[in-house]
Amino acid sequence: MPMRQLSGHDAGFLYTDTAQANANVSLLHIHDQRTAPGGVVRFKQILAHIEGRLSAAPLFRQRLQRVPLGLDHPYWVDDPNFDLEYHVRHIALPKPGDWRQFCIQVSRIHARALDLDRPLWEAYVIEGLDSFLDLPPGSFALLFKTHLAAVDLHRLGALSSLLYDTQAAPAAPPPPAPWFAESAPGRLRLVRKGLVNSATAPLRLARPLLRAATSVAPAAVALASEMLLRPQNLPATRFNAIVSPHRVFETRRFTEAEFAAICALVPGASVDDAVAAVIGGALRRYLDANGELPPTHSLAAIQPEAAADGTDPLALRWRHVRLGTDIADARQRLTTLAAQAQDAPDEVARLLGSPALAEAGEQASAALLAWSRRLVGRASARLGSSTPPANCTLAHLPAPTQPMYLCGARLSYFSAILPITDGLGLAFAVTRYDGRLVISPTSCRELMPDPEVFAQCLRDSFQEYLALTVQRPVRRVAAAKPVKPAQVAKPAARSMRPAAAAAPTAARPRGSSAGRARRAGRPG
Repeated sequence: MPMRQLSGHDAGFLYTDTAQANANVSLLHIHDQRTAPGGVVRFKQILAHIEGRLSAAPLFRQRLQRVPLGLDHPYWVDDPNFDLEYHVRHIALPKPGDWRQFCIQVSRIHARALDLDRPLWEAYVIEGLDSFLDLPPGSFALLFKTHLAAVDLHRLGALSSLLYDTQAAPAAPPPPAPWFAESAPGRLRLVRKGLVNSATAPLRLARPLLRAATSVAPAAVALASEMLLRPQNLPATRFNAIVSPHRVFETRRFTEAEFAAICALVPGASVDDAVAAVIGGALRRYLDANGELPPTHSLAAIQPEAAADGTDPLALRWRHVRLGTDIADARQRLTTLAAQAQDAPDEVARLLGSPALAEAGEQASAALLAWSRRLVGRASARLGSSTPPANCTLAHLPAPTQPMYLCGARLSYFSAILPITDGLGLAFAVTRYDGRLVISPTSCRELMPDPEVFAQCLRDSFQEYLALTVQRPVRRVAAAKPVKPAQVAKPAARSMRPAAAAAPTAARPRGSSAGRARRAGRPG
Protein backbone atom coordinates (compact mmCIF):
# COMPACT_ATOMS: atom_id res chain seq x y z
CA MET A 1 0.00 0.00 0.00
CA PRO A 2 1.34 3.52 -0.78
CA MET A 3 2.90 5.36 2.13
CA ARG A 4 0.65 7.69 4.11
CA GLN A 5 1.72 10.55 6.36
CA LEU A 6 0.41 10.82 9.91
CA SER A 7 -1.80 13.82 10.54
CA GLY A 8 -0.72 16.34 13.14
CA HIS A 9 -3.53 15.03 15.35
CA ASP A 10 -2.21 11.45 15.26
CA ALA A 11 1.48 12.37 15.39
CA GLY A 12 0.80 14.38 18.54
CA PHE A 13 0.24 11.15 20.47
CA LEU A 14 3.74 10.01 19.52
CA TYR A 15 5.26 13.29 20.61
CA THR A 16 3.77 13.03 24.10
CA ASP A 17 4.98 9.48 24.79
CA THR A 18 7.38 9.27 27.74
CA ALA A 19 8.99 6.47 29.71
CA GLN A 20 6.22 6.83 32.32
CA ALA A 21 3.21 7.41 30.07
CA ASN A 22 2.43 6.29 26.55
CA ALA A 23 -0.68 6.46 24.40
CA ASN A 24 -1.34 2.71 24.38
CA VAL A 25 -4.98 1.64 24.40
CA SER A 26 -6.01 -1.99 24.92
CA LEU A 27 -9.27 -3.72 24.07
CA LEU A 28 -10.09 -6.61 26.36
CA HIS A 29 -12.33 -9.48 25.21
CA ILE A 30 -13.27 -12.64 27.11
CA HIS A 31 -14.68 -15.61 25.16
CA ASP A 32 -16.75 -18.66 26.03
CA GLN A 33 -15.27 -21.70 24.28
CA ARG A 34 -18.39 -23.83 24.76
CA THR A 35 -19.97 -22.34 21.63
CA ALA A 36 -16.98 -23.26 19.43
CA PRO A 37 -16.94 -26.48 17.37
CA GLY A 38 -15.83 -29.23 19.74
CA GLY A 39 -15.95 -26.81 22.68
CA VAL A 40 -12.27 -25.88 22.32
CA VAL A 41 -10.39 -23.14 20.45
CA ARG A 42 -6.69 -23.74 19.79
CA PHE A 43 -4.08 -21.00 19.57
CA LYS A 44 -3.18 -22.12 16.05
CA GLN A 45 -6.80 -21.55 15.02
CA ILE A 46 -6.71 -17.99 16.35
CA LEU A 47 -3.37 -17.36 14.64
CA ALA A 48 -4.73 -18.59 11.31
CA HIS A 49 -7.94 -16.60 11.81
CA ILE A 50 -6.04 -13.35 12.39
CA GLU A 51 -3.77 -14.06 9.43
CA GLY A 52 -6.83 -14.25 7.22
CA ARG A 53 -7.95 -10.79 8.38
CA LEU A 54 -4.65 -8.91 7.94
CA SER A 55 -5.66 -7.40 4.61
CA ALA A 56 -8.76 -5.81 6.19
CA ALA A 57 -6.79 -2.86 7.63
CA PRO A 58 -3.42 -1.33 6.67
CA LEU A 59 -2.56 -0.96 10.37
CA PHE A 60 -1.77 -4.64 10.70
CA ARG A 61 1.27 -4.65 8.38
CA GLN A 62 2.50 -1.06 8.35
CA ARG A 63 5.14 0.54 10.55
CA LEU A 64 6.29 4.10 11.16
CA GLN A 65 8.98 5.69 9.00
CA ARG A 66 10.44 8.73 10.75
CA VAL A 67 11.71 11.74 8.83
CA PRO A 68 15.41 12.49 9.49
CA LEU A 69 16.04 15.33 11.97
CA GLY A 70 12.33 15.36 12.85
CA LEU A 71 11.62 17.74 9.97
CA ASP A 72 8.12 16.41 9.38
CA HIS A 73 5.52 14.02 10.75
CA PRO A 74 6.28 10.30 10.27
CA TYR A 75 4.83 8.16 7.48
CA TRP A 76 3.14 4.76 7.42
CA VAL A 77 5.07 2.32 5.22
CA ASP A 78 4.83 -1.43 4.65
CA ASP A 79 6.95 -3.53 7.01
CA PRO A 80 8.98 -5.95 4.84
CA ASN A 81 9.93 -7.94 7.96
CA PHE A 82 6.38 -8.38 9.25
CA ASP A 83 6.18 -11.40 11.57
CA LEU A 84 2.68 -12.42 12.64
CA GLU A 85 3.90 -14.59 15.51
CA TYR A 86 5.70 -11.60 17.03
CA HIS A 87 2.42 -9.69 17.18
CA VAL A 88 0.14 -12.54 18.32
CA ARG A 89 1.28 -14.10 21.60
CA HIS A 90 0.03 -16.88 23.84
CA ILE A 91 0.22 -16.81 27.65
CA ALA A 92 -1.64 -18.38 30.58
CA LEU A 93 -2.51 -17.21 34.07
CA PRO A 94 -1.00 -19.18 36.95
CA LYS A 95 -3.37 -21.15 39.15
CA PRO A 96 -5.95 -20.44 40.43
CA GLY A 97 -6.50 -18.06 37.49
CA ASP A 98 -8.61 -15.54 39.40
CA TRP A 99 -9.69 -11.99 38.61
CA ARG A 100 -6.95 -10.31 40.64
CA GLN A 101 -4.23 -12.17 38.73
CA PHE A 102 -5.95 -11.32 35.48
CA CYS A 103 -6.07 -7.58 36.23
CA ILE A 104 -2.40 -7.54 37.22
CA GLN A 105 -1.39 -9.39 34.06
CA VAL A 106 -3.32 -7.21 31.62
CA SER A 107 -2.13 -4.05 33.39
CA ARG A 108 1.48 -5.10 32.88
CA ILE A 109 0.90 -5.90 29.22
CA HIS A 110 -0.85 -2.59 28.65
CA ALA A 111 1.92 -0.57 30.33
CA ARG A 112 4.73 -1.91 28.16
CA ALA A 113 5.62 0.38 25.27
CA LEU A 114 5.03 -0.85 21.73
CA ASP A 115 8.02 -1.28 19.43
CA LEU A 116 7.84 1.80 17.19
CA ASP A 117 9.93 0.03 14.53
CA ARG A 118 7.17 -2.55 13.99
CA PRO A 119 3.43 -2.27 13.24
CA LEU A 120 1.81 -0.65 16.27
CA TRP A 121 -0.27 -3.52 17.62
CA GLU A 122 0.01 -6.67 19.69
CA ALA A 123 -2.56 -9.36 20.51
CA TYR A 124 -2.36 -11.65 23.54
CA VAL A 125 -4.37 -14.84 23.88
CA ILE A 126 -4.67 -15.42 27.64
CA GLU A 127 -5.77 -18.82 28.94
CA GLY A 128 -6.25 -20.19 32.44
CA LEU A 129 -9.25 -18.04 33.36
CA ASP A 130 -10.64 -20.72 35.66
CA SER A 131 -11.92 -18.87 38.75
CA PHE A 132 -14.28 -16.20 37.43
CA LEU A 133 -17.63 -16.42 39.19
CA ASP A 134 -20.05 -15.93 36.29
CA LEU A 135 -17.83 -17.00 33.38
CA PRO A 136 -17.43 -20.68 32.54
CA PRO A 137 -14.13 -22.37 33.43
CA GLY A 138 -11.80 -22.52 30.48
CA SER A 139 -12.76 -19.14 29.07
CA PHE A 140 -9.96 -17.32 27.30
CA ALA A 141 -9.21 -13.64 26.76
CA LEU A 142 -7.94 -11.74 23.75
CA LEU A 143 -6.19 -8.48 24.59
CA PHE A 144 -5.64 -6.28 21.54
CA LYS A 145 -3.19 -3.42 22.18
CA THR A 146 -2.50 -0.55 19.80
CA HIS A 147 -1.51 3.12 19.90
CA LEU A 148 -3.65 6.23 19.53
CA ALA A 149 -1.32 7.35 16.74
CA ALA A 150 -2.64 4.40 14.73
CA VAL A 151 -6.34 4.50 15.56
CA ASP A 152 -8.44 6.92 17.61
CA LEU A 153 -10.72 5.87 20.44
CA HIS A 154 -13.92 6.06 18.43
CA ARG A 155 -12.62 3.76 15.68
CA LEU A 156 -11.32 1.07 17.99
CA GLY A 157 -14.62 -0.80 17.92
CA ALA A 158 -14.59 -0.92 14.12
CA LEU A 159 -11.00 -2.18 14.12
CA SER A 160 -11.82 -4.85 16.69
CA SER A 161 -14.86 -6.01 14.72
CA LEU A 162 -12.59 -6.82 11.76
CA LEU A 163 -11.33 -9.79 13.78
CA TYR A 164 -14.79 -11.08 14.67
CA ASP A 165 -17.72 -12.86 13.05
CA THR A 166 -21.41 -12.36 13.70
CA GLN A 167 -22.12 -16.11 13.53
CA ALA A 168 -20.74 -19.00 15.54
CA ALA A 169 -20.07 -20.99 12.36
CA PRO A 170 -19.36 -18.54 9.52
CA ALA A 171 -18.44 -19.61 6.03
CA ALA A 172 -14.79 -20.50 5.61
CA PRO A 173 -12.86 -17.45 4.35
CA PRO A 174 -10.75 -17.71 1.21
CA PRO A 175 -7.04 -18.38 1.74
CA PRO A 176 -5.04 -15.19 2.34
CA ALA A 177 -3.72 -13.61 -0.83
CA PRO A 178 0.04 -13.26 -1.23
CA TRP A 179 1.33 -9.98 0.17
CA PHE A 180 4.41 -8.09 -0.93
CA ALA A 181 5.69 -5.04 0.92
CA GLU A 182 6.21 -1.88 -1.08
CA SER A 183 9.61 -0.23 -0.84
CA ALA A 184 10.01 2.46 1.81
CA PRO A 185 10.96 5.97 0.65
CA GLY A 186 14.63 6.92 0.78
CA ARG A 187 16.07 9.30 3.37
CA LEU A 188 16.81 11.96 0.75
CA ARG A 189 13.20 11.98 -0.43
CA LEU A 190 11.92 12.28 3.13
CA VAL A 191 14.32 15.14 3.91
CA ARG A 192 13.29 17.00 0.76
CA LYS A 193 9.57 16.65 1.54
CA GLY A 194 10.20 17.58 5.17
CA LEU A 195 12.06 20.76 4.24
CA VAL A 196 9.28 21.81 1.87
CA ASN A 197 6.57 21.17 4.46
CA SER A 198 8.52 22.96 7.20
CA ALA A 199 9.12 25.98 4.96
CA THR A 200 5.46 26.29 3.99
CA ALA A 201 4.07 25.55 7.47
CA PRO A 202 3.94 29.24 8.56
CA LEU A 203 1.83 30.10 5.50
CA ARG A 204 -0.51 27.15 6.05
CA LEU A 205 -0.71 27.97 9.76
CA ALA A 206 -1.62 31.64 9.37
CA ARG A 207 -5.25 31.20 8.32
CA PRO A 208 -6.33 28.69 11.02
CA LEU A 209 -4.49 30.74 13.66
CA LEU A 210 -6.41 33.83 12.61
CA ARG A 211 -9.68 31.92 12.86
CA ALA A 212 -8.63 30.54 16.23
CA ALA A 213 -7.79 34.02 17.50
CA THR A 214 -11.28 35.28 16.70
CA SER A 215 -13.30 32.20 17.69
CA VAL A 216 -11.41 31.07 20.79
CA ALA A 217 -10.31 34.39 22.27
CA PRO A 218 -13.55 35.04 24.22
CA ALA A 219 -13.42 31.58 25.79
CA ALA A 220 -9.71 31.97 26.60
CA VAL A 221 -10.29 35.35 28.28
CA ALA A 222 -13.23 33.97 30.27
CA LEU A 223 -11.23 30.94 31.36
CA ALA A 224 -8.22 33.05 32.38
CA SER A 225 -10.45 35.37 34.38
CA GLU A 226 -12.11 32.43 36.13
CA MET A 227 -8.74 30.87 37.01
CA LEU A 228 -7.42 34.17 38.41
CA LEU A 229 -10.54 35.08 40.34
CA ARG A 230 -11.46 31.57 41.49
CA PRO A 231 -8.26 29.49 41.38
CA GLN A 232 -9.77 26.65 43.41
CA ASN A 233 -12.99 26.31 41.39
CA LEU A 234 -11.78 22.91 40.13
CA PRO A 235 -9.89 21.27 42.99
CA ALA A 236 -6.84 19.10 42.44
CA THR A 237 -6.71 15.53 43.71
CA ARG A 238 -4.10 12.80 43.97
CA PHE A 239 -4.81 11.99 40.31
CA ASN A 240 -3.55 15.41 39.13
CA ALA A 241 0.08 14.42 39.51
CA ILE A 242 2.96 12.89 37.61
CA VAL A 243 2.20 9.24 36.85
CA SER A 244 4.47 6.22 37.23
CA PRO A 245 5.04 3.58 34.53
CA HIS A 246 3.06 0.95 36.51
CA ARG A 247 -0.61 0.61 35.59
CA VAL A 248 -3.57 -0.69 37.56
CA PHE A 249 -6.89 -1.73 36.04
CA GLU A 250 -10.23 -2.83 37.43
CA THR A 251 -13.75 -3.16 36.13
CA ARG A 252 -17.33 -3.57 37.24
CA ARG A 253 -20.19 -4.93 35.14
CA PHE A 254 -23.80 -3.84 35.30
CA THR A 255 -26.85 -4.28 33.08
CA GLU A 256 -28.17 -1.66 30.70
CA ALA A 257 -31.66 -2.32 32.06
CA GLU A 258 -30.53 -1.30 35.55
CA PHE A 259 -29.04 1.92 34.21
CA ALA A 260 -32.27 2.62 32.34
CA ALA A 261 -34.10 2.32 35.66
CA ILE A 262 -31.64 4.76 37.24
CA CYS A 263 -32.24 7.24 34.41
CA ALA A 264 -35.96 7.09 35.16
CA LEU A 265 -35.27 8.61 38.59
CA VAL A 266 -34.75 12.01 36.95
CA PRO A 267 -36.77 13.15 33.90
CA GLY A 268 -34.48 13.78 30.95
CA ALA A 269 -31.48 11.97 32.42
CA SER A 270 -29.45 9.92 29.94
CA VAL A 271 -27.34 6.82 30.45
CA ASP A 272 -24.25 9.01 30.14
CA ASP A 273 -25.58 11.18 32.99
CA ALA A 274 -26.22 8.09 35.13
CA VAL A 275 -22.72 6.74 34.46
CA ALA A 276 -21.18 10.08 35.43
CA ALA A 277 -23.28 10.16 38.61
CA VAL A 278 -22.17 6.65 39.61
CA ILE A 279 -18.52 7.55 38.96
CA GLY A 280 -18.96 10.76 40.93
CA GLY A 281 -20.36 8.80 43.86
CA ALA A 282 -17.44 6.36 43.69
CA LEU A 283 -14.85 9.16 43.68
CA ARG A 284 -16.65 10.82 46.58
CA ARG A 285 -16.49 7.60 48.62
CA TYR A 286 -12.87 6.85 47.74
CA LEU A 287 -11.49 10.32 48.43
CA ASP A 288 -13.59 10.76 51.56
CA ALA A 289 -12.23 7.50 53.00
CA ASN A 290 -8.74 8.90 52.39
CA GLY A 291 -9.57 12.26 53.96
CA GLU A 292 -9.02 13.93 50.57
CA LEU A 293 -12.54 14.89 49.46
CA PRO A 294 -12.77 18.56 48.40
CA PRO A 295 -15.64 19.87 50.53
CA THR A 296 -17.18 22.55 48.33
CA HIS A 297 -16.29 22.03 44.65
CA SER A 298 -17.02 19.15 42.32
CA LEU A 299 -14.42 17.16 40.45
CA ALA A 300 -14.72 17.10 36.66
CA ALA A 301 -13.91 14.78 33.77
CA ILE A 302 -12.86 15.49 30.21
CA GLN A 303 -14.99 13.41 27.84
CA PRO A 304 -14.04 13.04 24.15
CA GLU A 305 -16.89 12.78 21.67
CA ALA A 306 -16.65 11.96 17.98
CA ALA A 307 -18.37 13.82 15.17
CA ALA A 308 -21.89 12.75 14.31
CA ASP A 309 -20.69 10.78 11.30
CA GLY A 310 -17.47 9.66 13.00
CA THR A 311 -15.38 10.26 9.88
CA ASP A 312 -13.38 13.39 10.70
CA PRO A 313 -10.85 13.18 13.56
CA LEU A 314 -10.68 16.98 13.60
CA ALA A 315 -14.39 17.05 14.46
CA LEU A 316 -13.64 15.43 17.81
CA ARG A 317 -14.97 17.61 20.59
CA TRP A 318 -14.48 17.54 24.32
CA ARG A 319 -17.11 17.81 27.02
CA HIS A 320 -16.20 19.12 30.44
CA VAL A 321 -18.36 16.97 32.74
CA ARG A 322 -18.81 17.88 36.39
CA LEU A 323 -19.17 14.68 38.42
CA GLY A 324 -21.12 16.00 41.41
CA THR A 325 -18.62 14.79 44.01
CA ASP A 326 -19.64 17.71 46.22
CA ILE A 327 -23.24 16.45 46.40
CA ALA A 328 -23.96 13.83 49.06
CA ASP A 329 -27.52 13.05 47.95
CA ALA A 330 -27.44 10.57 45.05
CA ARG A 331 -30.71 11.68 43.45
CA GLN A 332 -29.69 15.34 43.61
CA ARG A 333 -26.33 14.48 42.03
CA LEU A 334 -28.06 12.85 39.06
CA THR A 335 -30.47 15.79 38.76
CA THR A 336 -27.56 18.23 38.66
CA LEU A 337 -25.65 16.23 36.05
CA ALA A 338 -28.72 15.86 33.84
CA ALA A 339 -29.24 19.63 33.93
CA GLN A 340 -25.55 20.19 33.21
CA ALA A 341 -25.80 18.18 30.00
CA GLN A 342 -28.36 20.66 28.65
CA ASP A 343 -26.16 23.69 29.32
CA ALA A 344 -23.82 25.30 26.81
CA PRO A 345 -20.24 23.98 26.95
CA ASP A 346 -17.99 25.79 29.42
CA GLU A 347 -14.78 27.62 28.58
CA VAL A 348 -12.53 24.57 29.01
CA ALA A 349 -14.65 22.48 26.64
CA ARG A 350 -14.85 25.31 24.10
CA LEU A 351 -11.07 25.66 24.08
CA LEU A 352 -10.29 21.95 23.87
CA GLY A 353 -12.92 21.28 21.22
CA SER A 354 -12.24 24.29 19.02
CA PRO A 355 -12.08 23.23 15.33
CA ALA A 356 -9.88 26.23 14.62
CA LEU A 357 -7.28 25.11 17.16
CA ALA A 358 -7.47 21.56 15.83
CA GLU A 359 -6.82 22.78 12.29
CA ALA A 360 -3.95 24.94 13.50
CA GLY A 361 -2.42 21.87 15.10
CA GLU A 362 -2.71 20.01 11.80
CA GLN A 363 -0.81 22.73 9.96
CA ALA A 364 1.93 23.29 12.55
CA SER A 365 5.37 21.94 11.80
CA ALA A 366 6.42 18.65 13.36
CA ALA A 367 9.11 20.26 15.51
CA LEU A 368 6.74 22.93 16.84
CA LEU A 369 3.98 20.43 17.56
CA ALA A 370 6.34 18.01 19.33
CA TRP A 371 7.75 20.79 21.50
CA SER A 372 4.35 22.24 22.38
CA ARG A 373 2.84 18.83 23.24
CA ARG A 374 5.66 18.03 25.65
CA LEU A 375 5.50 21.50 27.19
CA VAL A 376 1.76 21.23 27.79
CA GLY A 377 2.18 17.79 29.36
CA ARG A 378 4.81 18.99 31.80
CA ALA A 379 2.87 22.13 32.64
CA SER A 380 -0.31 20.13 33.25
CA ALA A 381 1.46 17.87 35.73
CA ARG A 382 3.08 20.72 37.61
CA LEU A 383 0.18 23.14 37.58
CA GLY A 384 -2.30 20.38 38.35
CA SER A 385 -1.73 20.94 42.05
CA SER A 386 -3.31 24.40 41.74
CA THR A 387 -5.82 24.56 38.88
CA PRO A 388 -6.10 21.39 36.76
CA PRO A 389 -8.19 21.45 33.57
CA ALA A 390 -9.89 18.23 34.73
CA ASN A 391 -9.45 15.46 37.28
CA CYS A 392 -9.89 12.43 35.02
CA THR A 393 -10.82 11.24 31.55
CA LEU A 394 -14.17 9.59 30.78
CA ALA A 395 -14.60 7.86 27.40
CA HIS A 396 -17.63 5.98 26.07
CA LEU A 397 -16.28 3.51 23.51
CA PRO A 398 -18.42 2.13 20.68
CA ALA A 399 -19.04 -1.58 20.98
CA PRO A 400 -20.66 -4.30 18.85
CA THR A 401 -24.44 -4.16 18.71
CA GLN A 402 -24.88 -7.91 18.18
CA PRO A 403 -23.23 -11.07 19.54
CA MET A 404 -19.72 -11.58 18.20
CA TYR A 405 -17.63 -14.74 17.82
CA LEU A 406 -13.95 -15.58 17.45
CA CYS A 407 -13.37 -19.01 15.90
CA GLY A 408 -16.86 -19.90 17.12
CA ALA A 409 -16.24 -18.78 20.73
CA ARG A 410 -18.86 -16.24 21.79
CA LEU A 411 -17.69 -12.88 23.11
CA SER A 412 -19.03 -12.64 26.67
CA TYR A 413 -17.17 -9.62 28.07
CA PHE A 414 -15.78 -6.46 26.47
CA SER A 415 -13.91 -3.55 28.08
CA ALA A 416 -10.88 -1.34 27.52
CA ILE A 417 -7.75 -0.06 29.25
CA LEU A 418 -7.13 3.60 28.46
CA PRO A 419 -3.95 5.67 28.52
CA ILE A 420 -3.23 8.10 31.35
CA THR A 421 -0.79 10.98 31.38
CA ASP A 422 0.92 13.40 33.72
CA GLY A 423 -1.72 15.59 35.30
CA LEU A 424 -4.55 13.21 34.33
CA GLY A 425 -3.72 10.00 36.14
CA LEU A 426 -7.19 8.43 36.10
CA ALA A 427 -9.25 7.32 33.09
CA PHE A 428 -12.62 5.58 32.84
CA ALA A 429 -13.61 3.45 29.86
CA VAL A 430 -17.34 2.77 29.47
CA THR A 431 -18.40 -0.02 27.12
CA ARG A 432 -21.76 -1.61 26.30
CA TYR A 433 -22.24 -5.04 24.81
CA ASP A 434 -24.92 -7.73 24.92
CA GLY A 435 -27.06 -5.91 27.48
CA ARG A 436 -24.13 -5.19 29.80
CA LEU A 437 -22.56 -1.87 30.69
CA VAL A 438 -18.97 -2.00 31.95
CA ILE A 439 -17.08 0.76 33.77
CA SER A 440 -13.30 0.23 33.82
CA PRO A 441 -10.96 2.61 35.68
CA THR A 442 -7.26 2.79 34.78
CA SER A 443 -4.65 4.54 36.90
CA CYS A 444 -1.09 3.97 38.11
CA ARG A 445 0.09 2.02 41.12
CA GLU A 446 1.34 5.07 43.00
CA LEU A 447 -1.85 7.12 42.60
CA MET A 448 -4.27 4.22 43.14
CA PRO A 449 -2.49 1.52 45.15
CA ASP A 450 -5.78 -0.23 45.95
CA PRO A 451 -7.80 -0.58 42.72
CA GLU A 452 -10.01 -3.28 44.23
CA VAL A 453 -11.16 -0.77 46.87
CA PHE A 454 -12.02 1.79 44.22
CA ALA A 455 -13.91 -0.87 42.27
CA GLN A 456 -15.94 -1.59 45.40
CA CYS A 457 -16.67 2.13 45.68
CA LEU A 458 -18.07 1.96 42.14
CA ARG A 459 -20.34 -0.92 43.11
CA ASP A 460 -21.47 0.80 46.32
CA SER A 461 -22.32 3.97 44.39
CA PHE A 462 -24.28 1.94 41.84
CA GLN A 463 -26.11 0.01 44.57
CA GLU A 464 -27.16 3.29 46.16
CA TYR A 465 -28.83 4.35 42.91
CA LEU A 466 -30.31 0.93 42.32
CA ALA A 467 -31.88 1.01 45.78
CA LEU A 468 -33.56 4.31 44.90
CA THR A 469 -35.25 2.67 41.91
CA VAL A 470 -37.15 0.32 44.21
CA GLN A 471 -37.66 2.93 46.94
CA ARG A 472 -35.68 1.03 49.51
CA PRO A 473 -33.28 2.70 51.94
CA VAL A 474 -29.60 1.89 51.68
CA ARG A 475 -28.09 0.28 54.76
CA ARG A 476 -25.15 2.41 55.82
CA VAL A 477 -21.99 0.44 56.46
CA ALA A 478 -18.41 1.34 57.18
CA ALA A 479 -16.47 2.09 54.01
CA ALA A 480 -13.38 0.07 53.21
CA LYS A 481 -10.30 2.12 54.05
CA PRO A 482 -8.17 2.73 50.95
CA VAL A 483 -4.41 2.56 51.10
CA LYS A 484 -2.84 6.00 50.82
CA PRO A 485 -0.06 6.51 48.26
CA ALA A 486 2.55 6.76 50.99
CA GLN A 487 1.41 3.45 52.48
CA VAL A 488 1.50 1.22 49.43
CA ALA A 489 1.28 -2.40 50.49
CA LYS A 490 0.84 -5.50 48.39
CA PRO A 491 -2.70 -6.77 48.96
CA ALA A 492 -3.11 -10.28 50.18
CA ALA A 493 -4.00 -12.83 47.54
CA ARG A 494 -7.72 -13.37 47.28
CA SER A 495 -10.23 -14.52 44.72
CA MET A 496 -11.07 -11.85 42.15
CA ARG A 497 -14.11 -13.00 40.22
CA PRO A 498 -16.33 -11.29 37.68
CA ALA A 499 -20.01 -11.25 38.48
CA ALA A 500 -23.10 -9.45 37.32
CA ALA A 501 -24.53 -6.62 39.40
CA ALA A 502 -26.54 -7.95 42.31
CA ALA A 503 -30.06 -6.80 42.98
CA PRO A 504 -30.37 -4.34 45.88
CA THR A 505 -32.16 -6.96 47.97
CA ALA A 506 -29.02 -9.09 47.86
CA ALA A 507 -26.76 -6.38 49.28
CA ARG A 508 -24.94 -7.51 52.42
CA PRO A 509 -23.03 -5.58 55.07
CA ARG A 510 -19.46 -5.17 53.92
CA GLY A 511 -18.19 -6.46 57.23
CA SER A 512 -19.80 -9.89 56.81
CA SER A 513 -18.05 -12.94 55.38
CA ALA A 514 -20.42 -12.90 52.41
CA GLY A 515 -19.62 -9.23 51.85
CA ARG A 516 -15.90 -9.97 51.94
CA ALA A 517 -16.36 -12.70 49.36
CA ARG A 518 -18.24 -10.31 47.08
CA ARG A 519 -15.50 -7.69 47.52
CA ALA A 520 -12.89 -10.16 46.37
CA GLY A 521 -13.00 -8.35 43.04
CA ARG A 522 -14.97 -9.09 39.95
CA PRO A 523 -16.08 -7.00 37.02
CA GLY A 524 -19.70 -7.10 37.84
